[in-house]
Amino acid sequence: MFDVNELILKKAKELGFSDVVVLSHEGNRRQVRFANNEITVAKNWHERKVELFVELEKRVAGTTITELSEENIERTLKTLLSSMKGMSPKEDYYGIAEGPFEYRDIPETFDKSIVGLDEPNEYVERAINAALEEGAKRVAGVLYTDYDRLYLTTSSGVEAFDEGTGIEISVRAFIGDLESGHGTNSVRALKKFDPESAGRKAGEIAKLAQNPEQGPEGKFDVVFDPLAFANLLSYMSFMTSAYAAEAGFSFLVNKLGQKVANEIVTIKDVGNMPNGYGSRKFDDEGVPTKETAIIENGTFKTFLLNTSLARKYGTETTANAGLVMPHAWNIVLEPGDFSREELFSGVKRGIYITNVWYTRFQNYVTGDFSTIPRDGIFFVENSELRPIRNIRVSDNLGRILENVSALTKESHHVHWWEVETPVTTPYVLVKDVGITRATK
Repeated sequence: MFDVNELILKKAKELGFSDVVVLSHEGNRRQVRFANNEITVAKNWHERKVELFVELEKRVAGTTITELSEENIERTLKTLLSSMKGMSPKEDYYGIAEGPFEYRDIPETFDKSIVGLDEPNEYVERAINAALEEGAKRVAGVLYTDYDRLYLTTSSGVEAFDEGTGIEISVRAFIGDLESGHGTNSVRALKKFDPESAGRKAGEIAKLAQNPEQGPEGKFDVVFDPLAFANLLSYMSFMTSAYAAEAGFSFLVNKLGQKVANEIVTIKDVGNMPNGYGSRKFDDEGVPTKETAIIENGTFKTFLLNTSLARKYGTETTANAGLVMPHAWNIVLEPGDFSREELFSGVKRGIYITNVWYTRFQNYVTGDFSTIPRDGIFFVENSELRPIRNIRVSDNLGRILENVSALTKESHHVHWWEVETPVTTPYVLVKDVGITRATK
């Protein structure tokens, strides 16, 4: 793919573009779907595409090219050039990173065992059996394996390559129409894959969730399972981008250096995390990825930045460049000091939420949102769990962070279609969360 990159860069420069970033992707994905305790569908995909960013006299544009013939590449570049001539300059654009850079391998992000994995069905069967052993009647879900290659070439002297693998499973277990549980497991190295843990968790929750009653309304202490809190942090990760802040989609605007969470809350983005599902050697400009503290001991430290935004604000890039906007790689909420038992024992009258979906923001600037708990939901009273249903969390993301009161030592790495940005989080106890009745 570097030949394609060089061709695009050469032709872009001939047309007069100044800054050019060419990021080629080549990927192999396998999907195994299962339902009613049986494998139902197996699919394979192979994809080649180029993501392109160009700048012309402070006018910037980007596109994706999937048909990689020389003719189509030339046509695409000329179309971009024509459209950009009518655009207004982006006066606060300050360029891309100057290469070259040196890169270090990130442990446990590439495993040739996943590349050569011919038969992933056994892992599905192990997850199904684990859920059934916990009392589930029906088990469904999906397993993916991925092998991705990245080829980066820029007009500023960067040429970089990275390859990575991944295997992940999402398992839902059912007993009746109202009793379900969900478990996931996502890793980059096959030796760390534990499909049974996903199946066991889904089965355990479904069994506990039998015969749920209508849930209460009001303010309650809530224990968020890692699967549930990862959803909220994944949405929050978008709001930590300086691009989102400038576009009016962040409750963190004008809060740099201020306290925005309980002092026990430290949230980082770790682009070079071993075994992290979002880990990469470099960002879209070629800057080596690293660890960045976003919120440290409750204080908001930085937005996520690319080179242009960093120069605009007189600071350094955080190595989070996307071709359009900076974004997180792996969000990590640092663990606390509690065991799960200790965390739950501190809840005299509250709610345990194992999973959420349909998270929607009524106001991004203030952080007002709602989300619907799904799968097992439990009323907690003196450490006893009673299954409930049909509730909604209606609160404010900033207030949620401020009201975090306890974190477990145990953390989980979460990635699935409701958590697009991978998140590592413990179990989280939040005080006085707003609970309303969900609309049927």
